[in-house]
Amino acid sequence: MSTETTSTYTVEDGFETYYTEKLWEMIPAIYRLEDGLAMQPDRLRSIVEILARQAAVLRRSQDHLWDDSFIELCDDWAVPYIGELLGTRLVSASNARGRRVDVAKTIYYRRRKGTLRVLEELISDIAGWDGKVVEEFKRLVRARHGLDPEPTPLRGRTSGSMPGGVADLRLPYASTRNQSPFDEYHHTPDFRQQRGLEGRYNLPKLGFHLYRLEAYRIENANPHNITGTSNYSFDPSGREIPLFNRRERSANAYDWDEWRSAMEWELPAPLSCRLLSETVFLFTEAVVDSLLLSPGLTALQEADLRTLVGYPIYSEARLRQTLTALPTGATYFVSPYFLYRAILLEAMIEECGKQQVLPETVAVHRSNITVSKEIIAGGSLATWNVSLLPVEKQVMIDPERGRYAWVAAAAPLPTTQTVTYHYGFSGDIGAGPYDRPGVDAYSPASLISGGAVINTTNLLTNGITQIQDNLTYRSLPNLSDVLAMRFQAKNQRRPFIRLQTNWIVDTGTNLNATLVLDGLWIGARTTATIVLRGDYESVTIQNCTIDPGGGLRIDGTTVQPVGIRIEGHVELLIICESILGPISVASGGVVEEIRSTDSIHQSANLIPAIQLEEAAACMERVTVMGQSQFHTLRSQDALFTGICNVTDTQQGCFRYSVAPLASRVPRAYPHPLRDFGLVMQWFTSTVFGQPGYMQLSEVAPPEISRGAENGSEIGAFSSLLNPIKLDSLQVKVAEYMPFGLIPLFISET
Repeated sequence: MSTETTSTYTVEDGFETYYTEKLWEMIPAIYRLEDGLAMQPDRLRSIVEILARQAAVLRRSQDHLWDDSFIELCDDWAVPYIGELLGTRLVSASNARGRRVDVAKTIYYRRRKGTLRVLEELISDIAGWDGKVVEEFKRLVRARHGLDPEPTPLRGRTSGSMPGGVADLRLPYASTRNQSPFDEYHHTPDFRQQRGLEGRYNLPKLGFHLYRLEAYRIENANPHNITGTSNYSFDPSGREIPLFNRRERSANAYDWDEWRSAMEWELPAPLSCRLLSETVFLFTEAVVDSLLLSPGLTALQEADLRTLVGYPIYSEARLRQTLTALPTGATYFVSPYFLYRAILLEAMIEECGKQQVLPETVAVHRSNITVSKEIIAGGSLATWNVSLLPVEKQVMIDPERGRYAWVAAAAPLPTTQTVTYHYGFSGDIGAGPYDRPGVDAYSPASLISGGAVINTTNLLTNGITQIQDNLTYRSLPNLSDVLAMRFQAKNQRRPFIRLQTNWIVDTGTNLNATLVLDGLWIGARTTATIVLRGDYESVTIQNCTIDPGGGLRIDGTTVQPVGIRIEGHVELLIICESILGPISVASGGVVEEIRSTDSIHQSANLIPAIQLEEAAACMERVTVMGQSQFHTLRSQDALFTGICNVTDTQQGCFRYSVAPLASRVPRAYPHPLRDFGLVMQWFTSTVFGQPGYMQLSEVAPPEISRGAENGSEIGAFSSLLNPIKLDSLQVKVAEYMPFGLIPLFISET
């Protein structure tokens, strides 16, 4: 059965085999016989196969001719032709998804041209990002006149900032939203061109706030504990990381007829303590009736609660004060607080941060039971102080640091606990819960789950071993007879393996062994190394994170890197879409060839990122943070921040890549080597675990931010096509924006 890959799909129709045999039978038998007996046999057969291949292409084109008339079904080559019929201004062909959506919705856009709705939808349709569009004239301070309606406070608070007026500084939550798309403050006009925070607020300006990072969901993972305490981090390696809002809109949010602008908790951005703690309560007759089912509710309490019907309460602290002021106030706060907890659950409205965030975005599970939102509080855990929490609360979460702590009321601590949370990152690189379709093609012979220790009997040296969950595993057994080993995580899972010592993987007497690591995150409590010994035909590391170290744990210690040291013979080292620490050779080890694509290599503790003096290297769309050394180098769209030394510069190439001036590489084209200067400023962050890890910042030079061969950025995230998507968005915004306005594109993440 032949397989043919087209621009948009893969088919298995057997046409090539069918036409090969059909044409072969048309040739006289004598020529077929002579072709098999010739000095160079099968030459005629090869010509027939070429003809059959083209016949199969023609047959598929004919069969697909009807589908090519529809934008939803057609191949990529047909999209411009359909767009020409509509008179569409096509975006870049590199942005294939945005081009197809643009053609599909051209008439929809034109009917709504100039509206805020279309402009905000363009962000998702064309660039694939989330975003929010703000008309900046609505944020200008102005004097109100008699024809204006009576102003109402923003967000419904009785002490909120008035539209067009000065800020109400009594609202600390509003101050955290300043300069964001949800800014409640008002500003004087700024006539300068937009540059950072300058030049944003004026009558003709439209602010496009762009959220480029993805929010990845981790379910039922083991938190990291400070030994002997009730303090934890959501991140299994113990790092402080900001938790993210989930990217999730309601079913009608993207409907062509039912659309609304995004709410704060629907955008993939760092989750703030204020948003996690934001509560609004509203008593209705239905709420009071539902409380009648709560144990211990008396007739007097019911009568008191009905006096609150119709009056919104804008914080839990205000709710406590309101309930305390009632004649039956003292009875609501009696241990075990069943009635008060029921009030919190029933009276909390849907449109508030805490109701939306817990437990869908962030959750703590105690003995496989999710901790209910009414006993969770949000706040700062910089000093792990939970003494000021109300007595009915059991867990305090600090989403800005990725911490949580149990309070005394939760004693005793649960013996087993897991967490669910979202973290932010640029794309599908390294270990992550994203889709890896190729994994499903392998049938594992050994399944591991439940966390704890991985035994030698579970880790097959000649077979496929798969980890089934997101839990933390302690240590890996040393292996001495690797033959054909594949060690992988289940699709859409990200287990964390914490090494206690070096992990030695040896082929023993086996020759030409193969090793594949797929989807694993391997870290260490202290310094540890993956040691490869023996003879390998190939070693493949794909969609993995071999922890490069860096950053602090919640106990104040530094996270140590995990390196890869080759002490044997590796013919081919393949690295795909991974994040790795230092790679080196020792004790006579040799790597003949290394191929790295869409990956990040980072040095640690003054150790070069890659030190393979005898290897022939092929580096495509990679970011190398630190020094590197190879024998020969073929480089494409690669970013080397440290000195790169190549022994044989007469071979290979250095195309659309960048390295420091002191590097020794093949002749660079088209970007010459340059003195980098303050290279760290080119990245949002160089610390692994942070959302903007190795993401190019807005101050990166143009030859890096747009220096790839296709016009994208150079480095590991080149395939995301962010500059091309931004250009496409700007083109379509200019087409559908009201005349005379000025668009401002602001990167929020």
